[in-house]
Amino acid sequence: MSLLHSNFHYFRKLYIALGLVVFVLLLGVAGYMLLEDYNFLDAVFMTVITVATVGYREVRELDTDGKIFTVFLIIFSIGAFAYAVSVITRYVIEGEFQLYFKHYRVNKEIKQLTDHVIVCGYGRNGRQACEQLRSGNIPFVAIESNPAIIAQMQEEDNILFLEGDATKDEVLLDAGLDRAKALIAALPSDASNVFVVLTARDRNARLKIISRASEDGSEHKLKRAGADNVIMPDKIGGTHMAALITKPDVLEFIDHITGRINIRLEEIMCRDLPERMRNKTIRELEIRNKTGANIIGMKTRDGEYLINPDPATPMLPDTKLFVLGTQEQVMQFREIIRQSL
Repeated sequence: MSLLHSNFHYFRKLYIALGLVVFVLLLGVAGYMLLEDYNFLDAVFMTVITVATVGYREVRELDTDGKIFTVFLIIFSIGAFAYAVSVITRYVIEGEFQLYFKHYRVNKEIKQLTDHVIVCGYGRNGRQACEQLRSGNIPFVAIESNPAIIAQMQEEDNILFLEGDATKDEVLLDAGLDRAKALIAALPSDASNVFVVLTARDRNARLKIISRASEDGSEHKLKRAGADNVIMPDKIGGTHMAALITKPDVLEFIDHITGRINIRLEEIMCRDLPERMRNKTIRELEIRNKTGANIIGMKTRDGEYLINPDPATPMLPDTKLFVLGTQEQVMQFREIIRQSL
């Protein structure tokens, strides 16, 4: 179900209620014109005073058929108007009207997003991914189809989400697939994640796709479908628990770094550096002296990772830097880059 269909769902009962009211009025006008030979104006007047039960005098004396029709019209109109009043009251009291406009606002914000992340599935893994994206101030849209989870998401004010099946093309397009920079497939079913990855890769070739997998055999299928990375939470969890026994302090130190909001581990492309900083060595950049941040790793143009690179290593255009520091230190480094451009 797309956001448009979700909005229609909220207003469907209201549409039915208003339709019944209009139907009663049209039925009354048509009935009096056919049975009593009233002209249009007299039929409208007679219908309105009948359904409103105001007690005005009839246009002229009704015959037997007219009286029987009037009785049924009154009974039917009472039911229709009672239903309409109950629906409208529910929208006002239960807040469904406000909920509709909240969905309208969310839909408008999603249409304005660019270079955002789409998270398919708001279960355990999807929720954790969204929390990390939120802490990094990265815009994202979550897609979920479970009504119980959706009810929880509606209570959160700081999340953009769509109610729908992420394996459907139209739902992914509603989430801005063509404008997104990355997609996380975190659905509970590996088969569903394969469908999501296939659709996403076909619609957006430049998209960064990360998928969750449960079965060992699914990793290969997901990569063939177009996933850049496949994460198996169960394997990672087991490795993490074993590492807490073999290297507890090291792992806790890493968890401390990655878990603290004030600690940032950022990746920066050397081609984004200003001209005067390119092709210089790490020593010549003096990042540590100027900002306090540290270049702890690099990724070469050939995909090779260098841990704790030598200070004499040059900053080639296709190289990626991994910078570790506090949030203020990393922001200061980025500010130096921005001012030098």
